[in-house]
Amino acid sequence: MSTQPTEYSPRALRAKELFESGYNCCQSVLIAFEDLTGLDRATSAKVASSFGGGIGRLREVCGTFSGLCMALGMINGYEDPKDSTGKAEQYKKIQALAQTFKEGNGSIICRELLGLQEQKSDPTPAARTSEYYRKRPCAELCAYATQILEDALAQGAN
Repeated sequence: MSTQPTEYSPRALRAKELFESGYNCCQSVLIAFEDLTGLDRATSAKVASSFGGGIGRLREVCGTFSGLCMALGMINGYEDPKDSTGKAEQYKKIQALAQTFKEGNGSIICRELLGLQEQKSDPTPAARTSEYYRKRPCAELCAYATQILEDALAQGAN
């Protein structure tokens, strides 16, 4: 699995550090964009709290990708439920980011990224030990998801 771009931005490194400080993967990515989303840290943490471990440790869509989606929605999502053009534009951006994420990592599915056979994990999170961080690509994926969204925003995805 190749998750490392040549260089991470300060924002991407911040997402990695947030994960390493105990936030879940989704929280780490969303909080890294708090200056652009307008959400304070507590609100970002609460909104993203259910999406760690591939949505509540169900090992479905990677929490880092969910955080990316939340951040993009807060930065330039649509509000009007009848705005079909806005919906289509937002979905197009998300699909392009999903493709980029898949190209870099092989999947956007948590269990596939972690090499797990199980369909879901026990709801109790694993202790955050040095062994935990050594075995999982999650901190790196936090940086990667943050970086690809930041790059997309710089290229006009907003």
